[in-house]
Amino acid sequence: MKGLKEKNRLGKSREYLANERTFLAWIRTSIALMGFGFVIVKFTLFLKEISMLLENKGISSKEYSTMVGVIMVALGVIIAVLAFIQYKKHEKQLNYDTYASSSKLSLFITLIILIGGIILILYLRSII
Repeated sequence: MKGLKEKNRLGKSREYLANERTFLAWIRTSIALMGFGFVIVKFTLFLKEISMLLENKGISSKEYSTMVGVIMVALGVIIAVLAFIQYKKHEKQLNYDTYASSSKLSLFITLIILIGGIILILYLRSII
């Protein structure tokens, strides 16, 4: 009987740790998105400064890059919040032995990346 309780407790520990690892993976993803968005905005500012230094009036004044960078930072924040909500929901389900998988966050990320990729392709086609 004692061996069965120990085995059950070990299984529960694995489930909680797996939930935590998943949460941390989503947090890393959100930090990467925020960092990449920051780099895009800073690179846009760098290009503006260079064009002003060279007094090149041929560079477009459209702010697409800045907008994309800010949107990526915002998405990173949203993903971090959604990851925390999902983590707490799964933790509660594990506590009550009512766990049911959900892929809403994965679907959200996939759709955002798909839409962003399509927009990027259309944008790059218009430049070339």
